[in-house]
Amino acid sequence: MLKSIRNSLILLFLTIVSFDTEAKTQVVDSFSLTNIPKYDANFTHFAYVNPKAPKGGKITLPAYGSFDSFNPFIFKGIAFSEGADLSLESLGFSPLDDQTSVYPLLAEKFEFSEDNSFVGFFLNKNAKFSDGSPVTSDDVIFSFNSLIQKGSPIYKIYYSDVDRVEKINSHHVRFHYKKGAKNRELPLILSQFKVFSAKHFKDKDFATPTLEPMLGSGAYQITSFEPNKFVELTRNKNYWGKNLPSRKGYYNFDTIRYDFYQDTTVTLQALFSGSIDAREEYIAKSWVSGYDNKLVKEGNIIKEEIYHNNPATLQFFGFNTRLPKFSDRRVREAIGLAFNFEWANEKLFYNQYNRIYSLFSNTDMAAKGLPKGKEKAILSKYKKDLPPNIFTKEYSLPDNSTSEKQRENLKKAVELLNQAGYDFVDGKMTNLKTGKPLEIEVLSNAANGSSFTRVMLPFIENLRKIGIKMTFRNLEVNIFKNRLDNFEYEMAILSFRLSNLPGNEQRELWGSQSADMVGSYNVMGIKNKIVDSLITNLIEAQDNNNYKAYVSALDRVMMNEHYFIPQWYSPFDRIAYHKRLQHPKTNIKTGADIHTWWIKE
Repeated sequence: MLKSIRNSLILLFLTIVSFDTEAKTQVVDSFSLTNIPKYDANFTHFAYVNPKAPKGGKITLPAYGSFDSFNPFIFKGIAFSEGADLSLESLGFSPLDDQTSVYPLLAEKFEFSEDNSFVGFFLNKNAKFSDGSPVTSDDVIFSFNSLIQKGSPIYKIYYSDVDRVEKINSHHVRFHYKKGAKNRELPLILSQFKVFSAKHFKDKDFATPTLEPMLGSGAYQITSFEPNKFVELTRNKNYWGKNLPSRKGYYNFDTIRYDFYQDTTVTLQALFSGSIDAREEYIAKSWVSGYDNKLVKEGNIIKEEIYHNNPATLQFFGFNTRLPKFSDRRVREAIGLAFNFEWANEKLFYNQYNRIYSLFSNTDMAAKGLPKGKEKAILSKYKKDLPPNIFTKEYSLPDNSTSEKQRENLKKAVELLNQAGYDFVDGKMTNLKTGKPLEIEVLSNAANGSSFTRVMLPFIENLRKIGIKMTFRNLEVNIFKNRLDNFEYEMAILSFRLSNLPGNEQRELWGSQSADMVGSYNVMGIKNKIVDSLITNLIEAQDNNNYKAYVSALDRVMMNEHYFIPQWYSPFDRIAYHKRLQHPKTNIKTGADIHTWWIKE
């Protein structure tokens, strides 16, 4: 794929900086995995920012839970990840309106080998850490090796097709692919990892949680904090990248402060009292009825829905399939039939949400209708191991919009449980082989507050009607995380932000090789050879048609396996903020990116 992409880039839209006939490499200003980059080599800023936004002032935002580390790249500890996001830079940058393209950041040029054996990065010689020391190839190599050797387990899987990293000189580094690797996404994901200072970690263990802020090359530095109470970041006025086209219009506040709260509902009053300046609303009821006051009516606090073009955050009830009671697809499907989204959306959410219908909701990647064409041909290879209904019945979520439909769904749930070896014993749905009643504990983290309790009550009641006991527990964020990291749960409320271009991260989320890794994203323990094969093939797909067919096939298989019960999503961000804040007004659906906002002069 790289070769065909690269040839297209050369012929159609990228500025060729050089051509090395001996090494057979080509150097370009930017690249895209799917299309022509939106911006040419002479662009001055992204279309969704205000390049003349005034700099200055302080903004206070809410954060939730607690923290005991500033390193979010390791397994141990509970990290304040925003600190790394704002203080560390990556090699390239993918803008919100062109997320499958990469533009210069730490790297000013990108190098592709003619035989698709490596990708190279030429570092900007002006790039510096906040102490004034230059960002070099040694820092890039140290950062990459630290991630795969001492970072969270996900990185070793994510970058598994990289064989080695080579230092060409102090500002030129190459990532060599493993022999035979066909991974068109590698140049993009390699451009995204954060670069640390090798000097900073000289006498430190990267894998140990620390509250010493990392030396970074980004726009901000952590300058003040108190664990579990606040973190304050100050804009580096000597930030080396402030005039880069990929940074124009970004990072306009002199100071960003995050105050920590244990419950999202508390921050609504914090907004009204002036303790914080902006907050995203996660509770539909609060959005409809919680802002009916003088501050909002007089325009001192602005309430706004800002549309985004992102894949829906995948929010769901996840099953721990490692447990015998959830190893049977029919049991998982039966439990899902008892969840009444329609009631919750009408009675609790004021019809503000859409149901998540796919791994890739709100994108053109979602499987639709019956499989056909290339997708059908792909799935046919696995036909004997797939549920027959994949080929004969369009996947759909249960409709519980009327009492009659609810009864029919519960009746179907009982039939599925009977097929799986369960039946009523003394009014309890019981496994006839083990004699154990089917009981379920669902975990959530306390940051959700009491809002999920209202959703759970009718779910619990519906399951009670068919002899299943469900209990619901809200845990402190750190306890919830530890339970998930160690797979000590039955069901849990989970959410993942997915890529606009599904690729290597799918291995982490659903791949067998990550199922038994403590701290992996495959918290549901999915081990499915068909899923593994589809993921490998979508990563290795060499043209867009094949790629989309494999993505759709993966989606269809995953949804029909009922590994999770989909919840809901919103096509816009709901945000309320004080009137002194302003943000760019464009028709581009980028959502509420606070780092492009500013304070009125």
